[in-house]
Amino acid sequence: MTYSELEMPKAGDRVVVGMSGGVDSTMTAVLLKERGCIVTGVTMSLWKGDLPILPEAVGMHESCYGPGEEENIDECRQFCQKNGIPYHVIDVKDAYQKEVLDYFKAEYRAGRTPNPCIRCNRFIKFGALLSGIQKLGIEYDYFCTGHYAKVVRGSESLSSAYGSQAAQNPAGSSKPAQIAVAQDATKDQAYFLYRIPSDVLEKVRFPLSTFSKKDIFAMAKERGLLAANREESQDFIPEAYLDYLFADKPSVPGDIIDLDGHVLGRHRGIEHYTIGQRRGLGVSAKVPLYVCAIDKEKNLVVLAPDSELFVSSLIADDLVWPAGYDPDCTFEAQVKIRLAAKPVAAVLSPYTPKDGEEFAGKAYLVQFKEKQRAVAPGQSVVFYRDGITAGGGIISKAIR
Repeated sequence: MTYSELEMPKAGDRVVVGMSGGVDSTMTAVLLKERGCIVTGVTMSLWKGDLPILPEAVGMHESCYGPGEEENIDECRQFCQKNGIPYHVIDVKDAYQKEVLDYFKAEYRAGRTPNPCIRCNRFIKFGALLSGIQKLGIEYDYFCTGHYAKVVRGSESLSSAYGSQAAQNPAGSSKPAQIAVAQDATKDQAYFLYRIPSDVLEKVRFPLSTFSKKDIFAMAKERGLLAANREESQDFIPEAYLDYLFADKPSVPGDIIDLDGHVLGRHRGIEHYTIGQRRGLGVSAKVPLYVCAIDKEKNLVVLAPDSELFVSSLIADDLVWPAGYDPDCTFEAQVKIRLAAKPVAAVLSPYTPKDGEEFAGKAYLVQFKEKQRAVAPGQSVVFYRDGITAGGGIISKAIR
């Protein structure tokens, strides 16, 4: 199957650009304006201002969520005024609290490692923000952001890519919009975008898809943009704020043990630990030890040498598929278990739960062709075929 990138906005098209004040979103607006598009800028307001401004918060100006939001909005407003671009701030604080912050805390307290950026993209940036735009009565042909990814369409139906064994249903006969990796693999953000529904993607475009980050900074400097001097934004909330976020109820200390059950020390609450962690464990040993498992039911943090962190497979649930089409068969794909991980070959197949196992909807077994390190429940595993996002889900458990 061949894939073609969907047409970018052209002169005269009405385009809404999601802006953060950073160089990527600013250059997105500039390039569309130079192309002759009718551009409107929008920024989502997330910050409730209820967290303390700590000395450790230096640099929060560059974070997605933090006290620097007001300054970011002011910079966006000044840029838009200077360039004749209508600008709106859309309040999504309540939705962000529910869908991202509350989710983030609940997952950590369940001994899992969530990815708030993926959750934010699905429910806030390409959800609540788009609803806010609609409520304002802003009509548009395209919604654009500064993400490094592509929106493409296949030349054949979804089911044809999986052969005769694939499920045959109306969704499988469709040719939906799908996410593809960006030209600059070092900045690719397709992993973050895999949960965005295909129908939403039909009007979404990423104008930076063919540029490198170096290109964008160079073009921004040529145009004298203030954003060219800003550092890249952080992914989420700096560590200084985590203790405050978890302060709504007391942490429950428990034992830190090794794989044989020997007690090595005490932890201060499982929400403060994640798979693969080495620092801050408060345990001394002859060899370096890492968090290899977190047992919520027994309130245990389990440590092991690095060699024990490698697993052969995982089970994923809460799955999403392009156009909602689940091929319901065994197939091969490249998979990523975290943003920074390289795609690796794997065999995927529908999983039948054993007695006592519960999953969020249908589950799939992902068997790696080479063992993978520090597979963390709560993180996303994303499936790729020919550089195209073919689905993904949340890691439920790792299997040694």
